[in-house]
Amino acid sequence: MTSPARIPAFVNPRSGSAEQVRAALEADPRFDLRVVDPQRLAELVRAEAARGTPRVAVAGGDGTIAQGAGAAAGTPLEVAVLPGGTLNHFARDIGIPLGDFPAALDVAATGDVRPVDLAYVNDRAVLNTSSVGLYVLFVRTREQLERRLGYHLASVVAAIRVWAGLRGFVVAFRTSDGIARTYRTPLLFVGVGERALERAANGLGARMPTGAHALHVLVVRANTPSSVAALAFGALFRGVRALTHGDALDAFLVDECTVTMRRKWGNVSIDGELVRLPAPLHYRLERGAVRVVHPRDGVTT
Repeated sequence: MTSPARIPAFVNPRSGSAEQVRAALEADPRFDLRVVDPQRLAELVRAEAARGTPRVAVAGGDGTIAQGAGAAAGTPLEVAVLPGGTLNHFARDIGIPLGDFPAALDVAATGDVRPVDLAYVNDRAVLNTSSVGLYVLFVRTREQLERRLGYHLASVVAAIRVWAGLRGFVVAFRTSDGIARTYRTPLLFVGVGERALERAANGLGARMPTGAHALHVLVVRANTPSSVAALAFGALFRGVRALTHGDALDAFLVDECTVTMRRKWGNVSIDGELVRLPAPLHYRLERGAVRVVHPRDGVTT
C-alpha cells in the first residue's frame, strides 16, 4: 500500500519563529521540510502548482504567506498557513492556532479548504493589509535611525522628518453606489475584506467573518502641515489607532482604487513589509483567488 505523499512545507528562515516551526516540521512525517530563500518562495510554489501538487504549507509572517498565496492564486493548489511571524494577522483571522505548532500542523494536514480573496497593488499580491504615505515613511525612517538612536528617540526624529517632508498624493475610486471620489491625502490604508474598525485595538482591526468581500479603503483627510503634525505625533504616542480612529478619516468599501504620485516610484507597506513599486499604484480585488486551508471549525473568510 502506497503511503500518502508528504506535503511540501516552505519555511522562511528569517521569520521570527522559524526555528520552532522547523523543529515541529522535522518531527512530523506528514510534511516535507524545505527551508527557502524568501526571494525564491513564489517561484517554488508556482513550480508545485505546475506539477499538480495538491497542497503546500507556507511558514512565516504575513508577508511570506502573502507571497505564497499570490503564487498559488488562480490554480487548484491549496495553501496551508503556518504562523511563523511576529503578528500573524491573517493566521489569527482564519483561526489557525498561534504558538502551538503541532496544532497548526494538524490544521495544515487535515483542515478544510475555502476560497479567500486577494488584493493586488499593481502585480504584487496583498493578503491582509497595505498602506501608502505618512505611516509608511514614518516606519521606514524610524527603522533607519533605530540602531543609532534607540526606538523611542528614533520615533520622535522620524515623526519630525515625516512632518517636514510631507508630500501628499491623490487617491481616486468609485464607491459601491457608483459615485466617483477623489482625495488628496498624506495617508491611505487598504484592507482586504471589510474590517471591524470599532473593535480595532490597533491599525485596521480584524476582517469581519461575515463582512463584505471588498477593499476596505481608509483615507485620511489631513493635508496641511499642522494637521499632519498632529497625526504624526498622535501615531508616535498612541500607535496606529490614532490614525485610523478619528474625525479626519473616511472609509469606503470598493473593488479598486488608484494612487497617483508626483514621483515615479512609491513606498508601500504590504502585509507588514516595505516595498518600492512603480507609480501610479493600482489596487484591485480578486474574489476567491486562492484556496486556503482552514480549521474545520474555523472562521469563514
